[in-house]
Amino acid sequence: MITTKKRDLQKKREQKKMDKQKRKEIRRSNASGTFEDMIAYVDACGNLTDIPQTPGIVQEIELEDIAISTPRKTDAPTLPQMGYVEHFNENKGYGFIKDSRNGNQYFFHISHAPACITQGHQVTFEVKRGPRGLIAVHIEMATNKSNK
Repeated sequence: MITTKKRDLQKKREQKKMDKQKRKEIRRSNASGTFEDMIAYVDACGNLTDIPQTPGIVQEIELEDIAISTPRKTDAPTLPQMGYVEHFNENKGYGFIKDSRNGNQYFFHISHAPACITQGHQVTFEVKRGPRGLIAVHIEMATNKSNK
């Protein structure tokens, strides 16, 4: 015994099968199928076209002139930046300096700072890449106390 739901599902499957067969026949009838229609040419700028290029415009390029990778970045000399000590933990010996120009925070360790540094001091520092990101090094006092 076949229920109406099963019969409806069977009709849907058959209809999908017929639709797929029709689409396949339409693709076959519309296909150009010639080899010349499938060829693509590359112009002097490296763009794909369907028009062949004239051979007189070809420019010779030396193999040594082709750069495959990007050049290595050279480290620019770092200029001292201005900021203030936003947080400092004397017991653990670390803190954070907030840059006055862009507001970024940089971690610092007491080994890179003067011994008399405290929270709120205005400082100059340089930024260097550390094991976990950018850190402040070569920290020096700029003025006694900031009003921030």
